[in-house]
Amino acid sequence: MPSITPHDMPDFFEIAGGVDTHADTHTAAVIDLVGRVLGTETFPADKAGYTALLGWMRSFGRLGPVGVEGTGVYGAGLARLLHDQGIGMVEVDRPDRKSRRFQGKSDPIDAVAAARTALAGERVGVPKQRDGRIEALRNLRVARRSAVDQRADTQRQIKSLIVTAPDGLRRQLRGLPLKKLIGTCATLRRDHADAARPSTAAKIALRSLARRHQQLTIEIADLDELLEPLVTAINPALVAVHGVGTDTAGQLLVTAGQNHDRLTGEAAFAMLCGVAPIPASSGKTSRHRLNRGGDRQANAALYRIALVRLRWDIRTRAYMERRTKDGLSKKEIIRCLKRYIARELYHIITSKDHELAA
Repeated sequence: MPSITPHDMPDFFEIAGGVDTHADTHTAAVIDLVGRVLGTETFPADKAGYTALLGWMRSFGRLGPVGVEGTGVYGAGLARLLHDQGIGMVEVDRPDRKSRRFQGKSDPIDAVAAARTALAGERVGVPKQRDGRIEALRNLRVARRSAVDQRADTQRQIKSLIVTAPDGLRRQLRGLPLKKLIGTCATLRRDHADAARPSTAAKIALRSLARRHQQLTIEIADLDELLEPLVTAINPALVAVHGVGTDTAGQLLVTAGQNHDRLTGEAAFAMLCGVAPIPASSGKTSRHRLNRGGDRQANAALYRIALVRLRWDIRTRAYMERRTKDGLSKKEIIRCLKRYIARELYHIITSKDHELAA
């Protein structure tokens, strides 16, 4: 990812800034062009505090890049203000452990480190814009993913209770298909006056969990009704790709962000998704290792697309057979497929055609 895009970098600046963000306060630091600290200050994490923070930074001179920790979390509000004001802003990682061992840990120290990182342009990236339809999509996906996870937990709890239930109840419920099992448990009779008996307590618990499962299913269906047209409206070409559904397309759009021009190319997108091989060569040894970084949800989306294509796409199945003859394992072939799929989908996500149509 780029450190600072050309349109964000001012032609001339005298100072750089850094901000360590927290839930209630933001600590800011200003340095000059040789890295000397000009000042540090703490501001409340609200709209007035963001405005005061920016004004305080500008009081030291012409402001250049500002490094912010956590632009997608505690620093989201500040990031929006800096973007609206046209400030060259970059996302910085927290200081590494070696630096913290030597320098210590405090909010001013972290803010100064963020400012120096922004000035050097190392290990920084352009933050995502938290506005537009992609942000709306992300919010809906957060709710859906939470509901799916809770439904899966509820289903596991129902099955674990059946294992330890009294014999009669266990015989009644074991072997039922999931849909029928949930419906049967939801209609179990409950007797609160006899809740001290294990059999009655098991029925009450199963009834409660089954109805929770039904409610979560309704919630997921309601969210899907909103997500499907939204994803299609954002990028219809992406949804039309073989093996790509609403869920996988939505995840990849969220990973790329509203301002996907911050990605320098398909290799950067592959690295963002954790499917770019990592060089691990030394001396006469030349090899690559598995990439365990990146957005793991995007990585999982590419994995699901690869599995669908392995089952239904003739070209992908032919590729599988050819690489198997070359001696590659199935896992290695899927890693290669994910990289190729990321390359294909990057050009569709960043295409201007769907933006003009929208």
